[in-house]
Amino acid sequence: MHPVTAAREQGFTALEAMVVVAILGILLAVGIPSMRGWLGATSATGASQFYAEGFRLARAQALANNSRSRLVFTENDQSGQLDWQVDVCFPVADDRCGADSERWSTVDEPAVGPSEGDVATPSVFRSAASLPRASALGVTPDGDARSVYFTELGWVDGAKPALMRFDLGPGSGDAEDGFTPSAVVLTLAGAVVTCRPDVDDHDARRCP
Repeated sequence: MHPVTAAREQGFTALEAMVVVAILGILLAVGIPSMRGWLGATSATGASQFYAEGFRLARAQALANNSRSRLVFTENDQSGQLDWQVDVCFPVADDRCGADSERWSTVDEPAVGPSEGDVATPSVFRSAASLPRASALGVTPDGDARSVYFTELGWVDGAKPALMRFDLGPGSGDAEDGFTPSAVVLTLAGAVVTCRPDVDDHDARRCP
């Protein structure tokens, strides 16, 4: 066996400890901004999927039920982001499912059927409470509208104001350098596109 020297028994010297601290400081200075950017991008991806699901489900409900549908957004008190709810309405001769119609479904009550059939189509609600707070992730609608209506063919009802796009970016300016902006866009035909608003016009990822 080799004897343990006195220097080894003393552990780290002050100089060695300072070197380790300096290296850790450099690693943290380089890694924290990158980590923030990565976390921000991951949060934006989850949020874009959340809102794309709402658009797709609203269109799918209209097509599956041969009915009108609408996607309504309301602010979540916890995160500051927007909850969404998909409602269904079966139009009749004297009620074409306008915004104030009483034929729209709710979470607790299915839509009033077009006849004596037993169609059960209650509303579907999704909470944005699990999304990052608005201070951390900016989810910006493209206008003042907070709903979009679909026809029986799955097209956006152009006669009503519609929310057609969300832009996603850093909420408070943190990690802007490492954050990749994205957007969720709904076309008039009802297709949902996740895209990049910051790339060149000839890039296939650019928003329409």
